[in-house]
Formats: sequence, structure tokens, C-alpha cells
Amino acid sequence: MTAPLLISADTILTGFDPDGAPVLLEDAALLIRDGHIADAGTAAAMRRKHPDAAQTGGKGQAIIPGLINAHHHVGVTPFQMGAQDQPLELWFAERLRMRDVPPDLDTLYSGFEMVASGVTTVQHLHSRAPGDVTAVLERANQIIGAYDRLGMRVSYSFAMRDQNRVLYDDDQVFLDLLPAAMRPIAARYLAGFGLSLNDQAQVFHELSRQHRDKDRVAIQIAPANLHWLSDAGLEMAARLHDATGAPLHMHLLETPYQRDYAARRGQGSAVEQIDRFGLLGPDLTIGHGVWLNRDDLALCRDKGVCLCHNCSSNLRLKSGTADLNAFLASGVPVALGIDEAGINDDRDMLQEMRLALTLHRPAGHDAPAPTAAQILRMATRHGAATTPFRDRIGGLAVGQAADLVVLDWDRVTYPWQDPRTSFPDVLLRRAKSQAIMQVFVAGRRIFADGSFATVDRNAELDRLHQWQRRPRTRTDDEITELADTAIDLVRAYYRGWGGSVAGA
Repeated sequence: MTAPLLISADTILTGFDPDGAPVLLEDAALLIRDGHIADAGTAAAMRRKHPDAAQTGGKGQAIIPGLINAHHHVGVTPFQMGAQDQPLELWFAERLRMRDVPPDLDTLYSGFEMVASGVTTVQHLHSRAPGDVTAVLERANQIIGAYDRLGMRVSYSFAMRDQNRVLYDDDQVFLDLLPAAMRPIAARYLAGFGLSLNDQAQVFHELSRQHRDKDRVAIQIAPANLHWLSDAGLEMAARLHDATGAPLHMHLLETPYQRDYAARRGQGSAVEQIDRFGLLGPDLTIGHGVWLNRDDLALCRDKGVCLCHNCSSNLRLKSGTADLNAFLASGVPVALGIDEAGINDDRDMLQEMRLALTLHRPAGHDAPAPTAAQILRMATRHGAATTPFRDRIGGLAVGQAADLVVLDWDRVTYPWQDPRTSFPDVLLRRAKSQAIMQVFVAGRRIFADGSFATVDRNAELDRLHQWQRRPRTRTDDEITELADTAIDLVRAYYRGWGGSVAGA
């Protein structure tokens, strides 16, 4: 049992009604007890009702549910590590140059940025983990442990893949493109990421066993993408889900080349193909989905699938602009993810919401455009729906987890904001991370007044800085030379691709 805490504000967003309208409490307070919202009402009535509770918040402040980054991979960004913002297929080759970073430092780095922008839950999709089962488990637990140190809530998954690690083609095709002297270097590198499907299933089961009783940790299944999985891999993902009920998160149709790959693989669109394996359903989230067609979207709606829009990533990697307005109009729940990094090469969820709100405003007086309330729901309620935590997070109704963000609303609106403007509009247009005063997860204050409750940010960033300054190794130089050579060869490969993106 923890001591109850009464937290008050001028405005509290508790969630959204069935029509998507924000539910707001004015001059109100929430009672937090044992990590959950135990009561809610007007501030005066709540103080009389719970006189022994400690108090925080107050006038000039606002409270919203904790934001959910529903699609995340790494801490130190690829750009920081020398990988330029190439189109996705070239970026895979560019990323070969990335040096390894201690998983705890890497995770803390992005975690600092997320929490400081109001993120309380992250969907961590772990894509790069070399070694055997023991090594992968150790790396996974270092990542999960870093989130635990920060106090964040994490849905972790180790991305399943068993083919086509560089090209949308067999690994041997990539090796054959390389000069003979570089093939052994590339082969050794690829072999480091060669866990069998059975071993990958073992990783999932062992992590699920280790973390099954933890309130702030959950383990998901992440079939990486259609091109990265054989039919046997897709069958394995479906069997894991059927056996455990764990939700799934899958990259799909991020670029037009992925759409063409699906056509070459045969038996329908990418969405139709994964449906053949029973993967479509309310437990599946499709990440990106930029090149979903109308029939794909209708099938997703009918099956209850969630989508995750990764606005910054799609722009940075020239993947295309997802038709977010069609997504929203379809009734499919849409979450929001920052992916590797946002438009400013960071993990600022307030900024990501603002970008998504602004980008998808087509020309024309009557053309549909997302509302601030819809974007905010993507980052809260619908983000929650993509995680195993689901109804426990994404809102602040009585009984839900006390994952919340306290903002200095006076600072957001200073020196003036017309009071007739809706709360979601003001939040998305004007709120910056400097206005975030406190962040709570499971009723525990993890961030206040620019400082983290359990981790010394400056000390950890200095550790990371010193690590990155270490001397380069021969292997580092070999892999960098491989990346420099591979990118031009990969570009030439896709110039001969043909299909709807021939010559792109």
C-alpha cells in the first residue's frame, strides 16, 4: 500500500467519449492510490473527501494521460552514428556502419527524451541483437532494465526474421553483389544475426516467463515484416500468438518497394498474405502501412487491426506520406510512433503530434484533415490499444493506471491564448516539453522540474559520450568500408528492380 496522493489542476483530460470527443474535468482533482486512479471530482470536493492525502498540482496547471510512443527502436539515432537519411532500402545498407552501443546507455538516452516530452509507455521493437539465445536475452534484459530504472512502462518485443536481411532478396544475392574480398566480412556480420526461428521463439517464451508478474513490463510478438519472414516464420508468429494471446506488432508496406515485393511473392497484397496465416485481428498492429490500398484498409477494419502512423520516419526515409485521413475515416484505430527518431532527430512526442496534425492538411476548403483531438487520441487511447496494457493506460478514468503528465498551462498559454480555443488544439499547437512539470507512471513520480527521480541524466549521458569516444577497432573500419561499398551496389540493384517503382 502506498500513501494516497491528490493531484489537482484547472483542466484534466480523462479520455475520450465513444464519438472521440475529449472528456475534460475543470477545476478538478484525481486521487492516486496504489498506482491507480482511485477517485476523481472537483478539487474542492476531493480535498474535503480525502483530507489526509498528500497534495500536488494546482492552479495554472493541466493534466493529461501519459503519452504512448507506439513504435520505437533505438536510443542513439542512426544519423548520430553516421547513417544518413537515405530512402529505406538504401538506409538498410547505410546502417551497417552503426557501432554497437551498450544497451542500457542506448535505452536511457532515448528514454530521457521520451519522458521529458510526456511519454510514459513505449513500444520497444528490438531489431538488432547479435549472438545466441543467451546473448539476445541478456541484451533484451538490459533494455528492459533501463526502462525499469527510469520508471517507464515498456512493451518489449524481439523482432522475428529469418531471411532477406539487407535486400528484399536472398542474403546470397547481396553477398554476390560485393567484391570478393568483402564477402567474408559481410557473411560474418550476417551470421551474427542468424538465430533460428525456434531460438527466436525461445527468446519470446523466456522473456515472457521472466517478466510475467511485472506491472510495467510486457512482452509482445514482432514478426518483423513480410520480406523478412518466410512462410515458416509467419506460421511461427501465428502459433506464438495463438498459444499465448500476446499482441503482435508488424512493420508492413512502408515503401512502394515493399508493395512490389509482396506482388512478386504472390497470393495477394501484403495484407492478404499475412491474413492467410491468421495474423490479422484485434491483436495485430501494423506499423507504417504507408502503401495500404483501399481494399487493404477495409480488410484491416473488418478484422479489427490497429495501425501505427510513423510520421517523422516516413518523411525522413522518403517512404511516402500515409493517407492518415483515410485511416481515420475508416474507423481503424490509429496510434502514433516516433520510430527511430523524430523530425529533429529526437524523441519529442509533443512535436510528433504537432507534425502529424500539420502534415495531413490537404489543399481545399472542404478537404478532410485530422483534428487535434484525433491526434491526441492516437497518442493516448489508441496507442494503448496496441500494447498488452490496453485498457489500463491511455486514459485517467477511475480504475485505470495513474500514468499521467502535469503541464504548466500558464506557460503553454503565455503571454496570451484566446480561452475559446479548445484544450486539444492549444495543447498540440503550443505545448513544448519545457512546460512539462511532472510525469507519473503507475502513481510514481518519475520526472519533476526537469530532473529524473531515479537516474542522473547528466552522468548517464557523460558515460554515453565517453563510450562513443573510444578508439575505433579494425572491425569498425571493415564494417564502415562494407557500408560505403554496399550502398552503391544496393542502389544499382533497385534500379534494376522494375515494377511500379522502376528507376526510383
